[in-house]
Amino acid sequence: MRGPTLKCALAALLPSLLATTIGTAAVASAAPEGSVKLPVMPSRLDAGDPCTGASAKVASAAPWEQRNLELPRTWQFAGGAGEKVAVVDTGVSTTAPALAGAVTPVGGAAQDCVGHGTFVAGLIAAARVEGVHFAGVAQRARILAVRGTDQRGNATAGTVAAGIRAAVDAGASVIDVSPALTGNSAELRSAVSYAAGHDALVVAAAVPDPTRGTGASAPPPRAYWPAAQPGVLSVVDVDQNGGRPRGALTPLGADLAAPGVGVIGVGPTGKGHFIGSGASLAAAYVAGTAALVRSAYPRLTAAETARRLTTAAYPAPVPRLDPYASVTSVGDSAAHHSAGAARHAAPVSLPSSAAGDRATRRALLLAALGAAVVLLVGWASVIVPRGRARGWRPARD
Repeated sequence: MRGPTLKCALAALLPSLLATTIGTAAVASAAPEGSVKLPVMPSRLDAGDPCTGASAKVASAAPWEQRNLELPRTWQFAGGAGEKVAVVDTGVSTTAPALAGAVTPVGGAAQDCVGHGTFVAGLIAAARVEGVHFAGVAQRARILAVRGTDQRGNATAGTVAAGIRAAVDAGASVIDVSPALTGNSAELRSAVSYAAGHDALVVAAAVPDPTRGTGASAPPPRAYWPAAQPGVLSVVDVDQNGGRPRGALTPLGADLAAPGVGVIGVGPTGKGHFIGSGASLAAAYVAGTAALVRSAYPRLTAAETARRLTTAAYPAPVPRLDPYASVTSVGDSAAHHSAGAARHAAPVSLPSSAAGDRATRRALLLAALGAAVVLLVGWASVIVPRGRARGWRPARD
C-alpha cells in the first residue's frame, strides 16, 4: 500500500463521515413527524375575537420538547403525585379531556375563553392518551385553576398578585405565573413574599409571550415582573437548538431556560392540539418539573427545590432545564444558595434560531474533521509499523 492510496481512502471516507454526522443531527433537530399544521394558541384576545374553540388537528408524534427533556425517562422515577400546581393565567377549562378530573378551580377560573391557561395546565399535567405521545410533565399532580388576568387575557399587577395569594390559600406547592409585567408594585412584592412564607415555589415567565404584530427587532433588555422579584424562579424560552426567535423580548436576567418555541399543547375543549410559543410555556415545563421534584423529595422546601432545579440544569448561557437530573441527582451541592441567586446580572444573551443552526453546523463539521484525524492517526499507527517490517517506507513527495 502506498501513501497516496491512504490519502485517497481518507478523501473518500471524509465526505461519508461528514454526511453521517450532519445527517444524524438533522434528524435529531427536525420538526416533529407527521407535519400536522396546528392552530396557534393565543396568549390574549383582542376586542371582538371569539373565544378559542376546539382544534380539529391531533398531533400523534412525540413533540420535540418531550424528547429534548427526556420526559419518558424521568417518568420512571416521579409523577407529581400529591402536589398541587397553581396556574395563574386565563383560567383552566374543567372540560378539557386531557385534564379531566385533575383541575380544581379557584373562584371563577373554571372558564377559559382565551385557552392559554388550559394550554399551560396541559403542559404541566395533561394525561397520556392512547395513540398520542403528548403528555404533561407531572401527570399525577393536581392543577389549581387561578385567574390572573381578565376574561381576554389582560393582566395587571393587581390581578397577578391576587392570583398568587389565592393559589397560596388553596394549598399550592408550586405556583406557575404566566403574565410578565413591565411594572412592579408593593402589592405584587407582598404576594411573592406571602408565597415564600407558605413554602410555595413561584415559577414565572421571564418575558411576555409574543403577540400579533411583534416586530423583527426587540426593545432593549429590561426586567419583567414578578419574574425579576427575588425568590421567584425566572424562566426564559428557547427552541430545540437552544436559541430564541429573532426579535424576542429579552429579560435582564433568568434562572433557567426551557422549551418554549413551537411547543404542542391542548385546548380548552376537544381532543385536538394547538401550537404555541413564549416564556410562559417554558415556565410551565419548569413548574411541572418542580412538582416532580417535590413529589419525589417531599421534605424539600420551596427554596431547596429551586436550588435542585438550577444546580441540576444543563450548563448553558442560561442553564437549561434537565428534569431527569433534577429528579435523580444525589445530594444538594449548593445548599448555601437561595432561589434566584445564580441569576445573571447582565442581560440574557442567547443565540437566535438562525445563529443556533449555523453554530450547530460548525460544531458538526469540526467534530467530523476531528474524527477523521483520529481515524487517520489510528490507521497510520497500524499500517506504518507493518509496512516498515516489510521494507515499506512512506512515499516522499
